[in-house]
Amino acid sequence: MTEVVQFCRSRNDGRRCTRPLDHPGLHRHRTIMWSDAGEDPARCSGSGASAAPAAPLADGYPGGRALCEICLRFVPLDDAGRVLEHDTSDPEEADADARRRREWFNVHGW
Repeated sequence: MTEVVQFCRSRNDGRRCTRPLDHPGLHRHRTIMWSDAGEDPARCSGSGASAAPAAPLADGYPGGRALCEICLRFVPLDDAGRVLEHDTSDPEEADADARRRREWFNVHGW
């Protein structure tokens, strides 16, 4: 089994930093660089968007949650079918959860 690579969670204009988690210095996405002061707020702009539960894997994953089109995380829906408020990343996310999300994308695609 391969190890899940943890990337930095900083974003700038929706672009995610492609450097490793806890890296020193500036954040970077291709040729764009920014400091912590220039990063996007932690709250995902996909919060509150209309969505539907994502297609499940054979075992039911992701359990009725919707795929946020902005941050590509599975997020619960409210009673009106809107994505609950959430951050673009979850620093507490377990490696097993990241592997399940990767498996889902491999089965269902982007």
